Parts: sequence; C-alpha cells; structure tokens
Amino acid sequence: MCGIVGVVGKSARDIILNGLTNLEYRGYDSAGIYLNDQNGHEYLTKAVGRISNLKEKLTPDEQGLVGIGHTRWATHGKPTVDNAHPHFDETKRFYLVHNGVIENYAELKKKYLQGVKFHSDTDTEAVVQLVGKIARDKNLDGFSAFKEALKLVKGSYAFLLIDNTEPDHVFIAKNKSPMMLGIGDGFNIIASDAISVLDQTKTFVDLQDGDVGDITKDSYTIETVDGKKVDREPHVLNIDPNAASKGAYEFYMLKEIDEQPGVMRHISQDYLDENNGTKVDPKIVDAVAQSDRIYILAAGTSYHAGLVGKQLFEKYSDVPVEVGLASEFGYHFPKLSKKPFFIFLSQSGETADSRVVLKQVNERHLPSLTMTNVEGSTLSREATYTMLLEAGPEIAVASTKAYTAQIAVQAVLAKAVGEKKGVQEAKDFNLKHQLALAAEGMQQLVDGKEHIDDLAKKYLADTRNAFYIGRGIDYAVALEGALKLKEVSYIQTEGFAAAELKHGTIALIEKDTPVIALINDPATADLTRGNIREVEARGANVMVFAGKKFAQEGDDVVLPDIDYCLSPLLTIIPAQLLAYYASKNKGLDVDKPRNLAKSVTVE
Repeated sequence: MCGIVGVVGKSARDIILNGLTNLEYRGYDSAGIYLNDQNGHEYLTKAVGRISNLKEKLTPDEQGLVGIGHTRWATHGKPTVDNAHPHFDETKRFYLVHNGVIENYAELKKKYLQGVKFHSDTDTEAVVQLVGKIARDKNLDGFSAFKEALKLVKGSYAFLLIDNTEPDHVFIAKNKSPMMLGIGDGFNIIASDAISVLDQTKTFVDLQDGDVGDITKDSYTIETVDGKKVDREPHVLNIDPNAASKGAYEFYMLKEIDEQPGVMRHISQDYLDENNGTKVDPKIVDAVAQSDRIYILAAGTSYHAGLVGKQLFEKYSDVPVEVGLASEFGYHFPKLSKKPFFIFLSQSGETADSRVVLKQVNERHLPSLTMTNVEGSTLSREATYTMLLEAGPEIAVASTKAYTAQIAVQAVLAKAVGEKKGVQEAKDFNLKHQLALAAEGMQQLVDGKEHIDDLAKKYLADTRNAFYIGRGIDYAVALEGALKLKEVSYIQTEGFAAAELKHGTIALIEKDTPVIALINDPATADLTRGNIREVEARGANVMVFAGKKFAQEGDDVVLPDIDYCLSPLLTIIPAQLLAYYASKNKGLDVDKPRNLAKSVTVE
C-alpha cells in the first residue's frame, strides 16, 4: 500500500525496479512486478521483504514493454507472497496494483463474487476479481469493465490495471491516494510519487480524485467513471539539482509530512517482529526496567513528544516519568530519585541544551539513552545507549516526521520495558497493529490535505493570533500544534489546557479569533465541548479535530480510531498541515522560517 510504478512503451523492468527503490523510504514488507512483452509472454514475480529479494527472483528473460510494480505494507493480510501485489483475477486476464484501502471489499465479495476462488487475504484482490467477473458476464473490454467495477468500489485508491488481451495499455484510476502520469518520448509512466521516476521524465500530469485513464505509449485519455472526458494538461517540473530530493514538492515540509506513514512502517519493521514482540537492545530494556524514575529531557518539538512519552511509559512500563526542558534542567538540576534513567530526545542529536544535561548525567555515572534521527551524532555518541528514529533526513526547519517518530519509538521502548517487568497492559498492547493503524490513518489525513488548505484560507489568512486547546494528551498536542503554526506562519499561537482559558486568557478571545480544539480524551471530551461553547460565545471561530468516537456533526476533521496514548500520531497531522498552508498561503518560505535553525547547537 506504499508505492506504485507503471510503464508502457519502454523497457519496463529496470524503470519499475528503480522507481520502487526510490520509494523505499515509504516503508514496505513485500514487493511485486508484472511484465508483458506484448508478444504473448508475461511474467509475474513477487517477494516478501526488500526489493533486493524481488530482483534476485527475476531471471534475465523476464522483460516487458508494459509493466506495473508495487511495494506493499501489510494491512489486510500478513506479508506473504500471495498477499503481495500485483493481484490477478480468476482467469489471469487482469493484473492490478493498488495503493489505498477498499472499505467495502467484504461486501463486494459477498454480493458479487460468490464462488470465485481467492488467492489472498487482501482487500485489493476483490477489485481485480470484480473487474474480471464483470468482463466475463457482460462481455466487455477491459477499460469498460474497469469503469463498471469502479462504480461499485468504495474507499481510497490509486489503481494500475493491465488487461493481457490489450497488452499495450495501462488503465488507471485515482481517489484519495496520490498518483501522477509522467510523459516520455514514445513511452508513458504512472507513479505514486514523481520522485520515483525523475530520471525518466520531468513532464507530469497531475491526476485528480475521480479520474480514470487509458494510457498507451503515445497517448493518454482521462475521463470520469461515467465516460465524460476531462482535460489534464502536462507541466514540467523545473527542479534544480539541490532540490531534487523534494521530488514534485514545492517545500520539504509538505514532503516530510507526507512521509510520516512510511516512517511508522519503518519503525514497526525495525523495532517489532511479526508476533508483536519488540526488537530492542536487551541492555536498554534492562537498564530502564531497573530504574525507579525516567527523566525525559528535550527542547521544542522534542519536548512535546516527551510529554506524550510520559503517558506511554507510565501506562505501559509502570515507571514514573518527569519531562524537562533541557535548557532549564541543565542549570537547575533537581533532586533525583535513587535509580534514575535519562532519555534525551533530539532530531539532530546535536542540541546544545541537552548536551549540557548529558554532561552532568555522565559526571554522575548515570545511565542514559538518546533517541535521535542521526546516527553518530554527539548526543548519540555521548549517551550510554542510542535508539534511532528511522525517520530519514528531515530538511525543513519545522520538525514533523521526527516528532511522530519520537512518539512511536518511545512507545516501542515502553512496551519492551513493560513486558520485561510483566506489566499486563504492555503484554496486551498490540503495538504492531496500532502502528499499522497509525500509518493508515496518517495516509487518509495527508490524502485529504486540500480540506486543511481550505480551513487555513478561511480562518487564518488575516489573523494575528490563534489558540489551540485540549485536555489530557490533547494538551500536549495543543502545545506542538501551536508551535508549528507560530514558527512557520508567524501567527502568535498559544496552546492551552482547555479549561485554563477561562482562568484569564479567555480575555483575549474576541470576534473571529481562531481556536483549534482537539478532542480525543474519553475522560474530558464533554468538558472540552463545554470549553468550545465558552469561546464561541465570545465570537471565536472554532475548528474541531476530533477522534471518531467523539466526533459530532460539524466537526472539521474526524480522526481515525487508534489507541488513546497514540492518538497524537494522528491529531498532529492536520495541525502540521494547517501550519504549512497558513505559511504557504502568505507567500512565506515554509522550510526556512525567520530567525530559526534546524539544529540548535548553541545555548
């Protein structure tokens, strides 16, 4: 469900494999490719694990002038060869790859596909089987059968379909999942991300939700499911060499927001096994388990991640936690518990304020752990232990994917320590499933980013002030959401525990003041609704980001279901996007806000 590349009209094998390799950062656990040489020879190859495993299974004879490839992260069904894409119909006429989630796949199987033999546990196979059955029952050509099937499908998708009776075509469809058409000289390419095929073309057609297409080597036709032609003009991506890693993105910040589903998958893959067990250095687990208190030290965004970590560790590890600002802690060292353990959160691993604290920790011969995105960084070298965030390079000054990575890695360690200590909550915590839900939910939210752009234009275009409010774990997210908005858009934004507004700060609420309310806490959801009514009575423009269980009609963003302690992984996505669009719409340099540096290496 992570990366797709298709080619028609050119030697497809290497283009697809290279393109999928360029998309590895998204995270995946299986890969597959279908090739057709248009002379009656076709090849389907799939493998579990890395793309290198797929390459090893391919023979030199497996080539094609048309092909589709896919990297998958398991959601419906385990990571197996049968569950890997491409999938095929009962007669092996149609081959399909898919990014997204089919919401009504079970209904499709029950209503239309009784008696059809399935080869996988995926939602995707229901679609290709449906196309095949419609083509057989109604004697339709492939493109017509595809469009008929799409009328019955509900969910998010980027589809690439090949009909081996017409092996010089690739049929495509898009809804809520990214997909672009790349225009070549005598060939065309379809990909989920332009960055994967920039070595082949810089001319692209942006596809929109609802688009269905028939792609050949020399032409493309885009229309609606009902057959109405639509115009999608190509454009050239003029990317300078230093910005090439941004792919089709104007700013790194948006790219890095979009990469967060892949980061969750990387963390799950690297730190959890298939049985939901943790893969953490036993020395780290033992050291934390022997402590009587965890001290989390950080700055800025990392500090906010630490506030979420506190709830994770206390619930799943049964260890008390204190979270401190490194800049304060270093010069006002508190009285410690008898067996303290220190965790330093830092994207760069070079944060000067944290180094001040770590130096004192080392002088006292106390155990420490750095969670960082940069292997070999100073904090990593100087701490007792290191856990890498696996988020990939983060270029934008405003941290996004490092924040969610820090939360996820803290959750991994919390579970590992809890299991070591026999904490029942940790044993019952299916973190692998929850991170899969997080990745899926993040993808849904980033795919709906245009809605957040609309909110930014409506509520933040002319304001100088804004507020985030929330209770429980939402308060921690309110602090981070406020930081994101103020640092990139220069809107003075504050995050508050929702009820604290009426203890003074509500005096600042006036007509049209934007207030973003976060609701995920089961204990206080109704109380936060009361706080919303209080600010609305003073004329505030309220945006509500609510978990599905607590959502009401009129809420602006409904967040998918997930474990409460991991809800910040989803709640922060619309907050990050809101900050991005508020800045972009003002014409600011989103990636390089004034007065700020990516890595704070001075006190």
